[in-house]
Amino acid sequence: MAGEFRLVSPEIDQEGKLPRKYTDEGQGARRNLSPPLEWYNVPEGTKSLALVVQDIDAPDPGGPIVPWTVWVVVNIPPTINRLPEGFSGKEEKVGDEYAGIREGNNDLKVPGWRGPKLPSHGHRFEFKLFALDDEIELGNRVTKERLLEEIQGHVLGEAVLIAKF
Repeated sequence: MAGEFRLVSPEIDQEGKLPRKYTDEGQGARRNLSPPLEWYNVPEGTKSLALVVQDIDAPDPGGPIVPWTVWVVVNIPPTINRLPEGFSGKEEKVGDEYAGIREGNNDLKVPGWRGPKLPSHGHRFEFKLFALDDEIELGNRVTKERLLEEIQGHVLGEAVLIAKF
């Protein structure tokens, strides 16, 4: 596959702005939705993909800036190239191609996407998609920390998308 491994979202505008409906500040049913994501040029030899989304400007009340985990997704088959809007939290994943995908715990200790409710705007959200040379088994409790530990030595490529809210 030629070209750069890329991660994009049709909902994030040219200025990189994350729309309100993907945060805890949205309205009703248009709130806390996971954004649609698409990726291109997956590295050859990829057996699975994993996604970590973090607020990289999250302040620690007792200290420095510490990234806040918003979403962890593992076991994404390399045969698919997108996650639709609102994918997170759906009991029934649309189509068999999404059946084996698992969502891990965010920093609120619950599985799935949890959009931020920020004390101030201007935070950057890093969406990082990892192309892996193997499927990762994390047991029942999937977390960012366990994922990052387990994928060491298995990363074929990384695609990063930064959005601001």
